[in-house]
Formats: sequence, C-alpha cells, structure tokens
Amino acid sequence: MKYLKLSGLEPLVITPESNFINVGERTNVAGSKKFLRLIKEEKFSEALNIARDQVEGGAQILDVNFDDGLLDGKYCMVKFLNLIASEPDIARIPMMIDSSKWEILEAGLQVVQGKCVVNSISLKGGEEEFKNQAKKIKRYGAAVIVMAFDEEGQADNYDRRIEICKRSYDILVNEIGFPSEDVIFDLNIFPVATGMEEHRRNALDFIEATKWVRENLPNVSVSGGVSNVSFSFRGNDNVREAMHSVFLYHAIKAGMNMGIVNPTMLEVYDEIPKELLELVEDVMLDRRDDATERLLEYSERVKSIKKEFVEELEWRKLSLQERITHALVKGIDRFIIEDVEEARKLSDRPLDVIETNLMTGMGVVGDLFGSGKMFLPQVVKSARVMKKAVAYLQPFIEAEKDEKQKPNGKILMATVKGDVHDIGKNIVSVVLGCNNYEIIDLGVMVPADKIIQAAIDHNVDVIGLSGLITPSLDEMVHVADELQRKNLHFPLMIGGATTSKAHTAVKIFPKYGQPVVHVNDASRAVGVVSQLLDQNSERYKADLKSDYEDFRQKFLNRQIEKEYISIEEARQQKFKIDWENRKILRPNFLGIHMIENQDLSELLDFIDWSPFFRSWDLHGKYPEILTDEIVGVQATELFKDAKVLLRKIIDEKLFTAKGIFGIFPANATENDDVEVKDELGNHLATFHTLRQQHKKSDGKEYFALSDFIAPKSSGKTDYIGAFAVTTGFGTEELAQKYYDDGDDYNAIMVKALADRLAEAFAEFLHHKVRTEFWGYAENENLENEDLIAEKYLGIRPAPGYPACPDHLEKNTIWDLLKVKENIGLELTESLAMFPTAAVSGYYFANSQSKYFGVGKISEDQLKDYAERKGVDLEFARKWLAPNLAD
Repeated sequence: MKYLKLSGLEPLVITPESNFINVGERTNVAGSKKFLRLIKEEKFSEALNIARDQVEGGAQILDVNFDDGLLDGKYCMVKFLNLIASEPDIARIPMMIDSSKWEILEAGLQVVQGKCVVNSISLKGGEEEFKNQAKKIKRYGAAVIVMAFDEEGQADNYDRRIEICKRSYDILVNEIGFPSEDVIFDLNIFPVATGMEEHRRNALDFIEATKWVRENLPNVSVSGGVSNVSFSFRGNDNVREAMHSVFLYHAIKAGMNMGIVNPTMLEVYDEIPKELLELVEDVMLDRRDDATERLLEYSERVKSIKKEFVEELEWRKLSLQERITHALVKGIDRFIIEDVEEARKLSDRPLDVIETNLMTGMGVVGDLFGSGKMFLPQVVKSARVMKKAVAYLQPFIEAEKDEKQKPNGKILMATVKGDVHDIGKNIVSVVLGCNNYEIIDLGVMVPADKIIQAAIDHNVDVIGLSGLITPSLDEMVHVADELQRKNLHFPLMIGGATTSKAHTAVKIFPKYGQPVVHVNDASRAVGVVSQLLDQNSERYKADLKSDYEDFRQKFLNRQIEKEYISIEEARQQKFKIDWENRKILRPNFLGIHMIENQDLSELLDFIDWSPFFRSWDLHGKYPEILTDEIVGVQATELFKDAKVLLRKIIDEKLFTAKGIFGIFPANATENDDVEVKDELGNHLATFHTLRQQHKKSDGKEYFALSDFIAPKSSGKTDYIGAFAVTTGFGTEELAQKYYDDGDDYNAIMVKALADRLAEAFAEFLHHKVRTEFWGYAENENLENEDLIAEKYLGIRPAPGYPACPDHLEKNTIWDLLKVKENIGLELTESLAMFPTAAVSGYYFANSQSKYFGVGKISEDQLKDYAERKGVDLEFARKWLAPNLAD
C-alpha cells in the first residue's frame, strides 16, 4: 500500500489510520470577502493573517485561489505563495493550488514550497489536454485532484463516476506513470432531498462509488465539498448539520478521506436526535420512497415551532421600548403601528416617539451594524420599519406643528453624469438615514453643476458621489475640479464598483483642498460621515490627508517601476494560433436575431447568485455563503426573500426582457482590428482591440482579442458575434412603487434581481449561440457552476472590461445590431446602458480564446489606437485614461 505524501515545511502522510483531512478554503477569493478585498488592495501581508488563522484553526491543507475577473490571478498566485514560503507557521502545511485556468496552476507549481495538490484537472477538454496537464504536474512532483468529468459532462450517477474514474486512472497510472498515491478523485457531491426522482440516489451513489474507487483503484484518495449534499435544506441549520454528519459517517466508512467541511456545520453523529437521525439516513441511503417528504415535514414542523416560540411567546411580552427596539433590529413591521401608537399615547408630543423610542432602537441597530453583528440586508429592513412608524406619526406631528427632529447632518447623494447605476448609492443612503442623517438624493446622471448648486442650496455637510462605469471616474474628478474652482468646502465621499482608494488618492484627492475619502462599502459610510462632522474632526481630516498623500506617493512610485514594450514589439510577440491547420466551423446562422420577450423562467438555472449577495455587502460564494459561520443565517434569509420577489416578478410578468445578437463573417488585420462583413463580403463594421504592453518574461505572449480571429493573410473566413440583452424594462417602475411605499428593502431587491436576471440572460443566450445558432459546441452539457467558472468553449468579453477596456466600442455594437432601434436599449453619453439591468459584448468561438486583462498601455499604442479609430488623440486619452501608463 502506497500513501499520499504531501508537505509544506512538515510532511503530511495520509494513511488508513489518519483522521479525515480537512482543507481550509478561506484563502480563496470566492470564499472570503476579506481575503478578496485585501488581495485587490494588494495588502498581501495582511492576507497572510487569514492563512495563518486557517492553519491555527486546524486546516491540514490550505486551498489558495485567485480566480476573479478583476485580479491578475497569475501574479497574485505567485506573489502569495512566495510570501507564504517566508512564513514558517503557515508554510508548515501543504498548499492546494486552486484555479480553473491552467496558466495560473502552472505558475503556482513553479514557486510553491514542498509537495502540493493541484485542484484540478479532468477529461472535460479531452484526453490530449488531460495527459499534457498530468505530465506537467508529474514533472513538478505534485499530487492532483481529478474531477469526475469528461467530454460528455459531469458524472451524476454511480456508473458514470466509475467509468470516468477508471478511465482517468488508467491514463494517469498505466499510460503516463503518474504515481497512483498522488491521485485524488473528486466524485461530485450533489444535493439530496430535492423532490426530484433522479436525485434520490445522489448521496448513495457517491458513497458506493467511493467504496468502488478505493477498492479497485489502488492507493488513490477521495475528496469532495460536503455542504453540497444539504443545499435543499438551506435555512435549517439543525437538519443540515445532521445531514453533513450522517453523510460523512457513511462516506468516510466507504473510503472518503479528505474534503472541505465547515466544522461549525457538523453535529456529533451520536448526539443527533433519534427521530432526525432515522429520517436523514432514510434520505442519504435512499431507504424509503417518502424519505424526502418525511424529512421536509420534520424540518417545517421544527422551524414553525421555533418561529412561533420566538415570535409569539417571547418578544411580544417585553416592555414597550424593548418591543420597538426588537422590531427595528429584526426588521419586523407586523406590530410596529400598535407599538408606536401605544408610545404616542404615553408621550407628551408625537415627535418624542421618534426622538426617544424609535431613535433608541435605531441606535441599537447602528451599534450592531458598526460592530459587525448586523448585516446590510437587516439594516435596510430596519429602515423599512422605521419609515412605516414615522409615516404613521407624521399626521400627528403636522397637527401639532412641531418642528422636525434635527438630523445629525445633511448628506447629498448623486450618481454622476452619464451613469445610471444606483443600487450602491441607495443602500448607503438607507444606512445613513437609519443613523439620523438627512439625505438629499439627486438620483442618477447628475451633472457637476447640478450637484454643486444643490449642495449650496441645501447647505449640506457632505457630498457623496457614486458611479459604476469607468467614465464616471473622470466625471468625479471634474466635480472635484469645479468644487475647487468655486472655492467650496464640502467634504467628498467617493463610492461605486469601479472606484478605489488608489483612484481617489491619485486622481481626485490632489484636485481638491477639502477632505476626500473613498468608501468601499456601506458599512463604512456612517463612521466616515460621523468623523467628518464631529466637532473634533480636524485631527481626523489631517490624518486622512496624510494617509491619502502617503498612499498616492507609494502608488506613483510603484507605477514608475513598471516597464512597457512598444506596440510593434508586442505585435511581434503576439499570441499565435496555427491557422493553417485550424478548422473554422461555419455557423448554423448568420445575420441578426432578436428576442422581443424572453421568458424569465428559462433564465433561473443560469443565475449566478454570488454577486447578488455581494451587492448586499454579504461576501462569499453561493451556495456556501448560506452556511457561512458569520453571514450564513442572514444570507439564507435574504435568499428566501429574493426568491419570493423573483417568483412574483415572473408570475406577474413585471419585467420585460429583450435581447439581440448577430453572427458575422470576420477577419483580423495586422494592426489588431477585426473587420466585420456580411455574407456577400460587404463591410459592416470594424472592432478595434487593444494589446497588452506591460513587459513580461522572455517567451511570453502579448494578447489582444483580435488574436482569436483568423487574419486576412490566412485566406480563411472566420466569424465573430455581438450581443446586447436587458431585463430592465419595468424595473424602475416596480422599484419606484416600493420606494413610494417606504419599502427600500424591496426597492433595492428589485434592482439587484434585475441585474442577476440580465447576467443570466447573457449566459443563457451565449449557451444557445454555442449549441444552436453557431453550433460549435452542440454537445455541450455543463452545470451552472461550470458556466459561472467559464468552462465553456469560446468567450464573451464586453467593452469596458479588462480584455477590451474601451467603452467606445459599445457604439460599434449598437450601430452594427441597431440595438436602440430594435430593442430600445440605449447608451448614455458616458456609454452606460439604460435600462441599467443590461449586458452587451462579443462572441468569440475559437477554442483557444480566453479572458485576459489588457492592463496599462503606453503612449505609442494610444496614438496608434486613436488613428485606427479616426478620433482625436485627446478624446481617446479621456476614454482610456484608467489604462494609460503613468
């Protein structure tokens, strides 16, 4: 018997006597909000503390993953692993290099200390790719996780698991001589008790397949993500904990010896109540036809008893102030009117109820939120209860002609000119409102002169600027310029998806003599505002100025160190495809196709829920976030509310979804353009792409999107697609209805769901194009998580994103497809899409196409690009400012 031997500074030998090996996954950008934030801010030394906490918490292997669209995953992997190597208390355990991109895996293998695990490879891309990757991993001396996945898709039953594992083992061990003890199979853990007949044996098939693998494939290990098995019981932790324990009990007996398990979501097997144990084992082992129904009935019975006990028998017996506080903290508006009326009758003035009872409760909300014991969705629900209470009291206050309660301060909030995105701004407004700040909300697409005049007219204390698209960054700089020119003194808060402390410190802060502070999430807004307006704020402002000046200088110094090659050199070292031997498939459909009213129910299976939770400041990867030890309970409650509203939207047809796409003959030119034609060869459009210029190590290639299209010189006709979709028609009206009712929670939820549906529409349509209209992947059979991980053939990059950062290219898509005329989706002057719940981009079919980041470009490419586009150099400079090398 050979044993799996791994090592950091210390060896880890996994023998039959070893306990179950738990993998720590908090150093995964998809699994930790804090880790992702620290990596994005390049605070790698602080990120090491998370790794250290994992090791101290008992992790025996450390999973490291940097797969995020806004990160240079390769750079991050190399840097982080190098830093770990210098920390003996972390480096003592083995690393698991985790990525969906081979280049990142290999970069990690080149620097990792000790013997690591690669996560993962599979037969999905065919035997040739599988063998090549396995041979390289063998040369690096690493172990490997092999997914039960092949060209036909993911193994979802006993026979398919055995078939794929046997085939993979034979190739690895018998053909290329991969050490059998270094092979770890992930046999795919799927949910049970979903109500679907085909899912009944999900756990049992895994357990039985594990037993077969361990008995028939000598020396291998078996791993998996345990929380998957209980997804159908999200929201009931007691049942989930029992399910995890029962599953592990049987899976470990069958031979599963490692995996990812949340220790806080495990019940001791022997301490599971007998009734629940029997019900769970009936489900796991598929012992009864009605096993799911019986467990579901138990779950609902336990939940309803608990809910009734907590809601009816506990807090309604508290004192009046405690009831009001409880209602605000828990976001329960069912009894708030009767409690507020009781408080009004006991008060001298109706205003006292607000100033005393309600603000006492909201003070508790603020304290809990500030200390991290409440989360954003809960705070927004609290605001809904507060608004309902104030609305009830308002007529009584008006009748007595009382003055309004004096706010803590006035805050002006606006999404800048050209930008229509406001979810983040609205959330910050709610949070500040909950803390007794008066909000002057100017809405979206607000020009600088209107922002400044409103700030003067309302005599506000702080101006908050929000924006999501890249051009909004320049508009914020313009607002700061104008404030300085007019010699005004309003502190500035900067927020939004594309904003950052770096941009604020480097571009905005030097333009304005007053405090400028970047607020990266709603939880920081209250603290920032309170310190800006504190009577002793001068020390805070001085520290803020010093911090931003120091940050700016360090950032500029880092920029100076970077080297760039000329655009000519980059083109000489471009990514090259063997076009002579490359077969190009003619699409099944050429031309333009329009979808006037997409059925939203078809999009549900394509939703990526992780960004939905991030929009509410709950960070983590779905579905794991639902069991997160910190935010899991709140994430589950939020998800439940989202599904209720989503069902209402679909059933009542409250949104209208429209889309359009086109597939056209195309060829690349030598200067990185893509010429688009019709079937007769008539010129339709030219897409202009940008090429990487940041100097790489010798032999590395410099990418542009045009590399993925056959050049004219090949003599072959290639093809390109373009698309635009929206689920936003009806969104603003529905959100406004909730705002008018004082229900910020559902108003924000409406927009967050519209965004998720738009992304799902783009994913759904891309799938249809790949499998039907273009047909180059007609046999594709991917699960949603594989689509989210972009494991499909081809790519759909979008203007404004890392591979094509120029938003101006949207104009070409709109002209080519006649987007506005056909589906009513418009572009603002800053090229934001309206309605906002929209996605647009290109389709590339080449199997070697991949996502990348252009990064910074030098002046010579800017000039070349402006000339190719036929635009003024300064005009091009304005639009590409964030991508210009300093």
